[in-house]
Amino acid sequence: MVNEGQASSSSSSPSSSSALSFLTKGWNEVKHSADADLQLMKKRANSFKDLATSFDRELENFINSASAFSVPAIRSPPAEIDFVKKLQPNLSEFRRAYSSPDFSKKVLEKLGPGSRIRIDLSAIKNAIVSEVEADGDGVMEFDRVRRSKRLNFKEFWGEWKGEGDAEEGQFKDWEPIRALKTRLKEFEKRSSSVEIFGGFKNSEFVEKVKSSLKSICKEPEESKEVPPLDVPELVASLVRQSGPILDQIGVRRDLCDKIVENLCSKRKNQLLLRSLSPEESSILENENINDELDLRIASVLQSTGHHYDGGFWTDRSKDDPPDAKRHVAIVTTASLPWMTGTAVNPLFRAAYLAESAKQNVTLLVPWLCKSDQELVYPNSLTFSSPEEQEMYIRNWLEERVGFRANFKISFYPGKFSKERRSIIPAGDTSQFIPSKDADIAILEEPEHLNWYHHGKRWTDKFNHVVGVVHTNYLEYIKREKNGALQAFFVKHINNWVTRAYCHKVLRLSAATQDLPKSVICNVHGVNPKFLKIGEKIASERELGQKAFSEGAYFLGKMVWAKGYRELIDLLAKHKNDLDGFKLDVFGNGEDAHEVQSTAKKLDLNLNFMKGRDHADDSLHRYKVFINPSVSDVLCTATAEALAMGKFVVCADHPSNEFFRSFPNCLTYKTSEDFVAKVKEALENEPQPLTPEQRYNLSWEAATQRFMDYSELSKVLNNSEEGEKKSETNRKLMTKSESLPNLTEMVDGGLAFAHYCLTGNEFLRLCTGAIPGTRDYDKQHYKDLHLLPPQVENPIYGW
Repeated sequence: MVNEGQASSSSSSPSSSSALSFLTKGWNEVKHSADADLQLMKKRANSFKDLATSFDRELENFINSASAFSVPAIRSPPAEIDFVKKLQPNLSEFRRAYSSPDFSKKVLEKLGPGSRIRIDLSAIKNAIVSEVEADGDGVMEFDRVRRSKRLNFKEFWGEWKGEGDAEEGQFKDWEPIRALKTRLKEFEKRSSSVEIFGGFKNSEFVEKVKSSLKSICKEPEESKEVPPLDVPELVASLVRQSGPILDQIGVRRDLCDKIVENLCSKRKNQLLLRSLSPEESSILENENINDELDLRIASVLQSTGHHYDGGFWTDRSKDDPPDAKRHVAIVTTASLPWMTGTAVNPLFRAAYLAESAKQNVTLLVPWLCKSDQELVYPNSLTFSSPEEQEMYIRNWLEERVGFRANFKISFYPGKFSKERRSIIPAGDTSQFIPSKDADIAILEEPEHLNWYHHGKRWTDKFNHVVGVVHTNYLEYIKREKNGALQAFFVKHINNWVTRAYCHKVLRLSAATQDLPKSVICNVHGVNPKFLKIGEKIASERELGQKAFSEGAYFLGKMVWAKGYRELIDLLAKHKNDLDGFKLDVFGNGEDAHEVQSTAKKLDLNLNFMKGRDHADDSLHRYKVFINPSVSDVLCTATAEALAMGKFVVCADHPSNEFFRSFPNCLTYKTSEDFVAKVKEALENEPQPLTPEQRYNLSWEAATQRFMDYSELSKVLNNSEEGEKKSETNRKLMTKSESLPNLTEMVDGGLAFAHYCLTGNEFLRLCTGAIPGTRDYDKQHYKDLHLLPPQVENPIYGW
């Protein structure tokens, strides 16, 4: 029996456990379903509460706005407004009842298991119906509500949306509320029409409201009150305007710029932009901090009505540029047949500027007496008249550029200085450009032209003056006796004259002195003849012919400063490393005998030959050009060698920065590196130049760079785009007329002081001037057909 009982109990155990699990599962499902229903009801209750609050707020805003229009022109308010006013207390009571925090809690308690939903809204319904019935015209249609004595839940609340939308808390408005909103929208449309507001549109009340709104919403540009300059702006302006003085005493320009930027950056987005119009503010986005400060000061001065009519140094006699073609005058310190950079490069610049035919061009070169010509010009070549020399120059140029350049060549008196190995202008060079053509001046070597310049200030006579720095004079002077002391004085004199006589200065490379108003850009190209030679050699190599049959060579004026000292030192130090290396040297000069004797004493394998043109046929077959010079600013011979497709071995120096992008340019930093680069060049073949590389070496590209960096393109630009830009920048362009510029005042003072000092013959001689160069001598008057000197000659015109 025991066994049977145990068996029966064991058999009934699975059935009871399965029944228990079934009940548990069913109870859980019911619980989850009830919880979901409760959550849905809670969401609906909260949504209804939010709807009531939102409706009450909208209604209150509408009533307040409607009650604000207490205008005499409206004698009988519309029925809709009376209805809303009567309905407001009932709706407020409704809102307080159903928007309280306990509303949701009570609803959830009511919605427990077994409870029934009862919401008594009869009071609200009766209130709305009574108000509607009281309206004679029947503003709202509630027939369906009045006909129904008893409404069920669905009929009263309207149809709910689907279950998916209900879960998101979205449902339709209650039917009476929806109808009320519809009528309110219709009333709002009619309120904005002429029917209601036409009676008081032109009333005094509306005019006062308009004037009040205008005074409140006034735009910033309409305000005549411009905030005054604060202390940081005043200090920034003082530091920037004191730049010339700080530069002369040794304070770096970049330090002054950084101080100004730090002082102005804090105010850029606050006071500065707040006092400017949106048009001016958009201009500032493309301008630097100096223009922002200028415009800020100009706006303050404009608000005060102040106008600056010019100072003591202002030259009011300077003519405005004519409406016809502009005129460019290029003034240089040397002339052909002297094959120097300041003679050749300005000549090409004049030719390519004149080729565009957008402006008239005059090239002003020095005229030397026959005694000086014999010292300067090669092969004892002399000229008896300026016309004869002009013919020589034009023929030489036309052979190389391939076209006849239409520009004028004029001459000014000059004298050759044996000590300085350069030509010094005599008298006032600016007088050889007529006043009617005094528009734009390009001063090739501005420091050299103005060391002893005693005449009219260039920036007073010309509208735009650009200086192009060719020579690193400090490097040459340091090699002389007491060179450090001389270089100190020359450095400050160069700063002095370039600041006083130029608007813009272009430096060919960073090897030059850092001058005021200067930027670095290579604005020189190569003779087109060298590019043609390079193309010819490249075509021969494509045909499989041997283009280079010779090794290495060096070409340059035979003076120690032109790289001969560095060349001999390198070859002497590594004579054993370069065993069997032979170098051909081409050049003439004052130090030729000393250079050759030094090389012979050191037993260097150098083959000296007479100087010749770099384009000479005898030089085409050399593969490697060696240039160890570190005194050059931008070696023309290096550019010519690259244009002919040769290897160039040169020092890693700022003067060679432009050439580093060419694959055939091999730069070295140490003497051991020099040996490695020479061997690399002799053992390999140079790469042909790409079209882009050839263009970068051309004078077309150099002229375009010059136009951009000298700002000459802006000066010469007469297109519609330029006119529009000048319109938007008009306030920036006229700031100098509204504001005394301390920099211009200092520059004018420097120019006046320089004029006084150079007028003293004793001081001129003490600083190394050639005697008699303050004025022209008799031979110059005769050769250049000048008028005899006047007893009274007010040159400067102050």
